[in-house]
Amino acid sequence: MTIHRRSVLATSLASTLAWPGLLHAQPAWPRQSIRFVVPFAPGGTSEIVARTVALELTKQLGQTVFVENKGGGAGLPAMQEVAKATPDGHTLILGHVGSLAVNPVIFPNQPFDVNKDFLPVTLLAKVPNLFVIHPDVPARDFKEFVAHVKKNPGRLNYGSAGNASAGHLAMEYLKLVTGMFITHIPSRGTGPQLTDLLAGRTQASSAGLPALLAHIKAGKLRAIAVGTSQRLAQLPDVPTVAEMGYPGFETSQWYGILVPAGTPREIVKRLQEEGLKALKSNAVTERFVNDSAIGGGGPPEEFAAYIAQQQKVWKDIVQRAGIKPD
Repeated sequence: MTIHRRSVLATSLASTLAWPGLLHAQPAWPRQSIRFVVPFAPGGTSEIVARTVALELTKQLGQTVFVENKGGGAGLPAMQEVAKATPDGHTLILGHVGSLAVNPVIFPNQPFDVNKDFLPVTLLAKVPNLFVIHPDVPARDFKEFVAHVKKNPGRLNYGSAGNASAGHLAMEYLKLVTGMFITHIPSRGTGPQLTDLLAGRTQASSAGLPALLAHIKAGKLRAIAVGTSQRLAQLPDVPTVAEMGYPGFETSQWYGILVPAGTPREIVKRLQEEGLKALKSNAVTERFVNDSAIGGGGPPEEFAAYIAQQQKVWKDIVQRAGIKPD
């Protein structure tokens, strides 16, 4: 009997050694609360997307996923800090078109490499860019606004959440195709730039629908166009830029989760799966429908390919438009 038991034990051990993965238990994740860094000041679409998803992840994971806004510096300080964080799945960052596709072009000496120092986890959402003006601007619609700016080159200002923010990029792209000359006034987030716009200190802006819709409905801002290829259900009377004589024009904000390079693949996979589950929840689905946002949730490889495609697109636009840090 002793020999038999030893034989069984030896066979079991041999089987275990044949499957190295069995010797390494699944990482105990999450072991503590998770820090979700948003590289913008509070009050913008980025924060809305992050907090909506973080709330569901908290319910699913049994650990608090808390959003930390770290605005300023075009997102570079926040990205650098997360790049150096311990790669254990307890520090995430919200990546977006500016930080991942544009900053590498306009800040060639940034102290990290977005393609080497981070791992894409999953795309969370694509949010339509909306173009709005202050009601005091003597223009009732998009065409009148373009004509007014061209008659007054350099006399109007537009605000953005900061250099390389989605609104900055959308407005510069619009300037490129229309030939307008309007001055960029960067702020430290969507909230501050909306304060200036609502007060009339700036005359125009582009931002995501969630941050603008209430002000539009209250008559405090005038929506003149959307950057998507189709009109929005919430604002069916607002035309697309493409409809206004600029075929092919399309721009949207997009957001996704990234982690520091070196984070175990098992954790990345689990985080992507939990992200997809959160995006399918009733709370997130309803919020995204109200904001005309398109949910993501695909695997890391899909998000990585999308980032690469967007880097190519925006490198061309940045170079053609001459977008530089202000």
